[in-house]
Amino acid sequence: MPNDELRDQISRIETDIEDYAITLDGCRKAMLLSKVAIGAGIISLSAYLLGAIWLNAVAVIGAMAAVIGGVVVFGSNLTTSNQATSAMAALEKRRAELINMIHLRTVGEGDELPNRPPSGGVSLHRESGNVQCK
Repeated sequence: MPNDELRDQISRIETDIEDYAITLDGCRKAMLLSKVAIGAGIISLSAYLLGAIWLNAVAVIGAMAAVIGGVVVFGSNLTTSNQATSAMAALEKRRAELINMIHLRTVGEGDELPNRPPSGGVSLHRESGNVQCK
């Protein structure tokens, strides 16, 4: 397989990895929000059952819904997070395989480059230590 095709595949894989990273970030945020909802619902229900606060029926149902909804959202995002992590690991492994297939050359191997000044026309004379612009 030519190096250009390999580089294109690696580029597509890196784009997919970035997409999975964005998905994971969203999952982490949703899981954090669901933990907050679960905690708030449990605290509200516990305080109500212990008699520390008085809640009407709507508030009790809302607290129960927060706990149940938080558990559902947390579980869903945990599953998505696990799947995205597995997919990222597989893509990273494939990317490493493709990189190993590219015929890389160590700097200094092969043809020697002609001695010419770096871009911009600046050259350094080692004997005198002077820099001259051309």
